[in-house]
Amino acid sequence: MKKLSLLVLIFISTFSFAQTEDALVYLEAKDPTVVATGLADPVTILTQAAIDRKNAQGIVIDDRDVPLNETQKATIEAAAGISVLAKSKWLNAVYVRGTQNNINNLLNLTFVTDVEFADKSLNRPTGGKQFTKDKFEIENQSRPVYNYGSATNQTEMINVDYLHENNYTGQDILVAYMDNGYPGVLTNPAYATLRNEGRLKGYYDFVAREENYIGTGSHGAGTFSDAAGFLNGQFVGTAPGASYYLFITEDDNSESPAEEAYWVEALERADSLGVYVTNTSLSYQTFDNTSFDHEYVDLDGQTTIAARGSNAAFDKGLINVVSAGNAGNDFGYVATPSDAPGSLTIGAVDANGNYVSFSSRGPNSAGVIKPDVMAKGLDAAIVSQNGNVTTASGTSFSSPITAGAVASLWGAVPTLKNNVVMQAIRESADRYNNPTNQYGYGIPDFGAALDYLLTLGTEQQMLDTNFALYPNPVSTQINISFPKSVENAKFALYNVLGEKILQTRITSMKNSIDVSGLSSGMYIASITSNNKTTSYKIIKE
Repeated sequence: MKKLSLLVLIFISTFSFAQTEDALVYLEAKDPTVVATGLADPVTILTQAAIDRKNAQGIVIDDRDVPLNETQKATIEAAAGISVLAKSKWLNAVYVRGTQNNINNLLNLTFVTDVEFADKSLNRPTGGKQFTKDKFEIENQSRPVYNYGSATNQTEMINVDYLHENNYTGQDILVAYMDNGYPGVLTNPAYATLRNEGRLKGYYDFVAREENYIGTGSHGAGTFSDAAGFLNGQFVGTAPGASYYLFITEDDNSESPAEEAYWVEALERADSLGVYVTNTSLSYQTFDNTSFDHEYVDLDGQTTIAARGSNAAFDKGLINVVSAGNAGNDFGYVATPSDAPGSLTIGAVDANGNYVSFSSRGPNSAGVIKPDVMAKGLDAAIVSQNGNVTTASGTSFSSPITAGAVASLWGAVPTLKNNVVMQAIRESADRYNNPTNQYGYGIPDFGAALDYLLTLGTEQQMLDTNFALYPNPVSTQINISFPKSVENAKFALYNVLGEKILQTRITSMKNSIDVSGLSSGMYIASITSNNKTTSYKIIKE
């Protein structure tokens, strides 16, 4: 009996060790010479559009923008029993599939620094699991035709029509979609204008590794319409003037963290192409292999592959609009990448602005408020892959409604940084001062956000091209803000009789003047630079 038990134990152990696992394999730091060469000539590693967007926003191009070592990737691909499914230059890692033994053998390669298994029990202890379910269960429910014309309710709810009335429809803004497939996109009449104007920039299937738009499902065909669709007199998306890339990162044939890795790789591609806004109507929490499941503790916005990718994309200047998920009636919380601070997470409301129970709630496990804002997700208007206006439900549709609105908004102020635009959207929402776990900050008002950002943009432009003096009135010390192109100037101060009482040289580093000894009253300051003199009225308290 003891011998039999030992044989059974050996068999179970061997089987466990031989089963297929997924893992993220981290590479050594990129070669400093390669990094230096890439950073010295960024156009060799990024498109000019990407460089222009980063420069406009003051985003630093760094070693994360340099591609990972393809020779090292090829070596891993050639290793026994290993399949490389995806790669990430931001994480400097490749996503692999193989047995635990074969994956661990990769640690023998001198350039592999660490292995992170999707099965968290192979990395650290983990708790109970959630069952795997169809993430598109709610979206795939059949809905009656509900043609209310130009998607009026979902557009006016977040005041995107105000942007369109002011001719901000996403012009010159690149948007990337991540989904499971876009069948009909080359024939659908809702995209005829998009195609004819050359604004469908391209598509790629990261799962099949080919230039294709079909994928394994039609979910993306519906989500895409909420931003890009246009059927005159019937339906208008929230960014009908934007340009789009369509990426496939979701594989309907299986559910694994590999899809998170595909998604991060697509984000990197989007960044390199100069994309401003991404839409992701996907979220990840449970998988076919329950050992890979994300527990609530993992959803802290920093742990999962997708969360780390979203944060890196945010650092690179993108706004990642992500659906909160449809787990409100079971798991409850937002999954990933909707847990990430780098994601603008969107929950669902009905036509009256009321919370819909399927919409996943916050906060993330680190206490960050999620969702960020809400949009219509119950009976949202969409255009089907065949060009018919219909309705569908799920946060999958509240997300692209918002993503299009973000593109239209950012098109008005493209030089403002992503964090400024995101915060303006949050602050425009109706519950900003009293956020909740269901609504986050509430339903945004993109018209109010536009007015604020236009003012901010004008002020920023003035600061970039003009001197500014502050505080005013002043009591002890006045500071001078320099425009970007000026490093030094001559400062003079006159009393109301026109008598010069002070003159000095100022620089962008030595830019403060002590006025504590002056009597209270009005003075005139003049600043001369590049043969141009500008005068300012100063009140001394």
